[in-house]
Amino acid sequence: MRQVTFAVMQFACSWDRAHTLDTAETWIRAAAAAGGQVILPQELFETPYFCSVQTPRFLDLAQPLDRHPTVERMRGVARELGVVLPISVYERAGVARFNTTVVLDADGRTAGVYRKSHIPQNPGYEEKYYFSPGDTGFHAIDTAYGRVGLGICWDQWFPEAARAFVLAGAECLLYPTAIGSEPADPTYDSMRHWQNVMRGHAAANLVPVIASNRIGTETEGATSLTFYGSSFIAGPTGELLQEANRTDPGVCTATVDLDAIRELRLSWGVFRDRRPDLYGALSTLDGRQS
Repeated sequence: MRQVTFAVMQFACSWDRAHTLDTAETWIRAAAAAGGQVILPQELFETPYFCSVQTPRFLDLAQPLDRHPTVERMRGVARELGVVLPISVYERAGVARFNTTVVLDADGRTAGVYRKSHIPQNPGYEEKYYFSPGDTGFHAIDTAYGRVGLGICWDQWFPEAARAFVLAGAECLLYPTAIGSEPADPTYDSMRHWQNVMRGHAAANLVPVIASNRIGTETEGATSLTFYGSSFIAGPTGELLQEANRTDPGVCTATVDLDAIRELRLSWGVFRDRRPDLYGALSTLDGRQS
């Protein structure tokens, strides 16, 4: 038996960076007090979601990982609380910029780094202006509480990535996100679709899925986004274990037995019976078989 308690949190962000980081730490501490061992904050939580518009000055928000102040602050928090913290930041690496999550282990050391692979470009989500496609690949990261696979927001729409993480040995999937309304169609609400896709990853791969999102309305120029929260934890058959609401800050936790889930995954044979020799279309953009 190897029981792990996952915690997911959500809160509103502002340009008062000190206050926002204090808020993040407050909720991390609340999650740890509730028993959380792997605690997932949302995507790019240091500031508002600046990617809603293309603004040159926001490119200066990127900072190198080796001296990133938010990573260093949260490193101390992870060490003090003995928790795993995936910290989502805007990374500058030479002339490149990445949407990056640094996974801090329970002793504060860096367990691994993941750079967002799939970069969206839609009204209100102008990420190709800010980020290069990640080059870290889909790898499992060893932590004190198990091996995690970590994608970032838009990555969660791609079942190929979820399967690749689990093939690499991930025992759970973590998705920090920032998603809400669609400026091009204010009547469209993707919340259930967003949840259902990730719950499908849980069921197809027989692993828990943990997803965080932000809340609140953020406006930059003429563009306004209302983030719908609804952060959640799903079990290995896609069942909804915990779910936050759309508007309130807070923390949700759920405890799972990773050893029992491993046995379930093996017994179903979804990896044993794979036919990679037939999946050639997945390695092409247009679906042609080689």
